[in-house]
Amino acid sequence: MRPASAVLNLCFHGIGVPGRALEPDEERFWIGKDAFEEMLDVIAGSACVRITFDDGNASDAQIALPALLRRGLGASFFVIAARCDEPGSLSRVDVRELARSKMTVGCHGMRHRPWRSLDEGGLREELVNARRLIVDASGRPVREASCPFGAYDRRVLGALRRHGFSRVYTVDGGPARPDAWLQSRYTVQSDDTPERIAELVRDPREGLASGVVRSLKAGVKRWR
Repeated sequence: MRPASAVLNLCFHGIGVPGRALEPDEERFWIGKDAFEEMLDVIAGSACVRITFDDGNASDAQIALPALLRRGLGASFFVIAARCDEPGSLSRVDVRELARSKMTVGCHGMRHRPWRSLDEGGLREELVNARRLIVDASGRPVREASCPFGAYDRRVLGALRRHGFSRVYTVDGGPARPDAWLQSRYTVQSDDTPERIAELVRDPREGLASGVVRSLKAGVKRWR
């Protein structure tokens, strides 16, 4: 069984029908509305699950937010700053509503680029300029970030620390310590079912790589 000191972080992306052209292979991260609602019913019974959303899709406000509020659940929404007010993405009004609804609004960068590939100027745009725009939209401080494509290394983590982010999410899978600065997540995909999520809630290590393997992989990312 999962120790009480561990949490399961779930990463959702889009829900329902996309309102924009998707990136290559992105459709596998979209799930149906009914499946999402059933997954939330499973999650609502557990105190050890954190819910997150990446990419700032319009479905965050249109579908996810009302469903969360009906169940008294909270979540963190990681916004792509340059997509705000674009068709199919969150508007600035949506971002402000998420914050007013006591959801956490975080930074997913400026243009959805892998941060490892950027020079210092590009990384500053993704972490500093994007954060400033998201703060302006939400009306709240932005203290959390999630790494696009789960891509990070020692240089990226150092930049995130220097810029004062209090928590950073990856997609390394498996459970995480509740108080850890770097938080692994399980990415929910289109072939996941409410039953699969229930299995993970009971034991997030079931069906995943061993904790030792995950730790080694994360360690390689931190030091490369």
